[in-house]
This record gives sequence, C-alpha cells and structure tokens, in this order.
Amino acid sequence: MSDTWTWRPLGDLFKIGAGKTMTAAARAGDDKVPFLRTSNVLWDRLDLSSLDEMSIPTHELPDKLVEPGDLLVCEGGEIGRAAIWDGSVTPMAFQNHLHRLRPKSDDVEPRFYVYFLESAFTQLGIFEGAGNKTTIPNLSSSRLAALQVPHPSLSEQKVIVATLGNIREAEMLHGQLRAGAYELKRAAMEQVFRRGLLGKNQVDSLLGLIPEGWVVEELGNSHSVQTGGTPSRRNPQYWEGGTIPWVKTAEVSYSTITETSEHITAIALEETNVKLFPAGTLLLAMYGQGVTRGKVGKLGIRATCNQACAAIQCPDGIVDSDYLYYFLEWQYENIRARAHGGQQQNLNLDIVRKIPIAYPRDPDEQKEIVSLFKAIDQKVELHQARLDRLRELYQRVLLAIMTGEVSPDDVVHAARTSEGNAA
Repeated sequence: MSDTWTWRPLGDLFKIGAGKTMTAAARAGDDKVPFLRTSNVLWDRLDLSSLDEMSIPTHELPDKLVEPGDLLVCEGGEIGRAAIWDGSVTPMAFQNHLHRLRPKSDDVEPRFYVYFLESAFTQLGIFEGAGNKTTIPNLSSSRLAALQVPHPSLSEQKVIVATLGNIREAEMLHGQLRAGAYELKRAAMEQVFRRGLLGKNQVDSLLGLIPEGWVVEELGNSHSVQTGGTPSRRNPQYWEGGTIPWVKTAEVSYSTITETSEHITAIALEETNVKLFPAGTLLLAMYGQGVTRGKVGKLGIRATCNQACAAIQCPDGIVDSDYLYYFLEWQYENIRARAHGGQQQNLNLDIVRKIPIAYPRDPDEQKEIVSLFKAIDQKVELHQARLDRLRELYQRVLLAIMTGEVSPDDVVHAARTSEGNAA
C-alpha cells in the first residue's frame, strides 16, 4: 500500500446499519416496500432485475431504508461484496444479510471503499478469516467495523474512483453493445427463418410459419447423424501421449472448435468405436448439465467426440453446414424441449434425426443467410474482445493502485492509455 495512506478501522469511518429480517409477518403484511438482498449487490454494481418486498412497521421503516450514496456490503454469500446504492427506486429497504454504511465525515468517498474491499477480498486475501466460521460463513457488523482499511486523502480517493469508474463505465458500454448485437441476431434469425431474406410469403409447417418454397424435412433425411465414444480410461495406451482431439459436450457452445482439453491416441482410434470426423462437421450436445444440452458447435479441425455428442454431416451438400449451424442455433429451445428421461433429461440419435429443419433450395440463398449472421457474429465477438480487455485492465489497475505499485496520478495516465488501446 502507499506509504502516505493511514489505516483505520472501517467502523471509525462509517456508521454501520442493520437491515430488516424477513419473517412470515413481514411476508404477509400490508404496505410492502421493495428491499435489497445479497443477490442484488454485485461488485460495484446493482442487479435490480428481481426485487422482493416485505412489510416493515412504520416506526421501523426510516432506519431500514437506503439513501443514494450508501455503501452496501454483503454479510453472507460472497462476503464483503459491495456496491453503492444509486437511488433509482424509492423507497428501498435492505435485508439483514446486508450492511448499510454511511460516512461519518466529509473526507470519505464510499465508492473508494467498494474498490478497496474488492481488491482486499478477491486479490490480496488480507481479510481471510474475517467471516464467522459457522454453518454459513458471514461477516458480522462487529467484524466489519473492525476491518483495518486505508484512508487516503479525499482528493486521492476521488482520483482513484474516477479512474476505476471510467474503466467500469467502458465495460458496461461494451457489455450493452454486445447484448444489443446479440439481440439483433436473435431478431434477424426470427425474421429470416420465418420470412426469408426478401420477406417471402409464408406457409404453415411443423416449425410454424416459414418462407414459401423452402424444404421442410427431418434432419436425418438429408444428413448423417452419428455419435462418438469414450475410450477406456483404464487403458493408458488410449490416452497417454494422444494427439487426436477429443471433444466433450462442455466444449460445444456456438463456436468453431479448434482445440480440445483432451486427446486420444491412434491406438484408441483403431481399437475402439470412436470415429474421426472432418473439419466442418457440426456437433450437437445431447447430454449436459444446465444449458449445455442442445447447443451446437462446428469442428474447425479433424476430431473425435464422446458419445454425448451427435456429429452431423450432409453427404450430398444440399444444405450448407454453416446455414444448418445457424438454423439449429435458432431452434435451441425447441431442440432442448425434445429431450426425454427422468431427472436428467437427454437427447439421443433418434431424437436428433427427427429434428425438423427448413432450408431454401437455392444454395446461394443459404450462403447469403450465412453471410448476414456471420457479420452480426463479428460485431458480438468484437465487443466481447473489448470487454475482455477492459476487464483485464480493471483488475490490473485495481491491484496496482491498492498495492501502492503506482500513484493515483500514474494510474490515471496508464488507464487512459490502456483504455484507448482497448477501444
């Protein structure tokens, strides 16, 4: 840390307030107000997409509300996670699993302590053991108040907040632009696969309304659908020193697959039922926890895959593989819904072969559709790359300033230079 910074207990700088406990009476009462939970408080930002409500007695309410500029710190979950309340919803209360901190003097910039707590808990590890070691680790108000924190001059605090805040704002902008490009892609898919590139007349089909003149058939009618396999892990000859890429469902996620985390040997390929598929083959995840099932990827290399992947090829080439890739992406939710089974629902080869697909007969029209979606994908990828660089920049700058490697003025100059390069 900077040699010029003094250290004080957090409780000397902030008045720490306790939130309202959710009870059956609070849940059922009248005149409810929204309240913040730990899930609403992320590092240096708030997620207000899901707000709960509770009834708070009139005489208690003033002490259980948050005001713009309040520093909120999580007691449980990811302890220490902090953000500033922005005043966007009025009134707003807070639950007892959050601490509300208000400065005791004018020389405290609350957002500086958001950044310090983030570095302390996620980078430096200087508050390890700060949480109570009960069945649910938590950061009590007394432990929070006792945390030793730096207290730079107010001008230094403001410089640091401005620097890190600018990077965070750039992150948010590119996150929004990425999300906007993705939503554009979803809207374009709905338009193109329903009406075609030129807004053709529509006809009803197994897929609902589609452009007139398009072919509608089951995937297996025009495509070869196979699966891979997993060589025995008990035979080291199948795995040790392997150079043949072996794809798992977790690696199938709407991208071109050019590398894999595991490889098998030529002996495994020769002695087992594992098949080698050429570049351009589509892989569809038939199993997988969470959102994996139903996702599609495209091989950019020759590779094998496990038995949970369906390898899809069009032998006579009447359907462009990139076209099918985007069509299956559009149909993701419908494909997932075709799964069967008990607690763990999966797809199988028979189900995949029966997936209905639609495509224009003209191969040039298929390629035009592919070009449209690739152009949008490039915009998504551009914003994602910039977002990744900005996130990396933020972590570097945060660590540098909180460890005293550079002064606030140096950080301002470095951040402006790096941010300009990232953009």
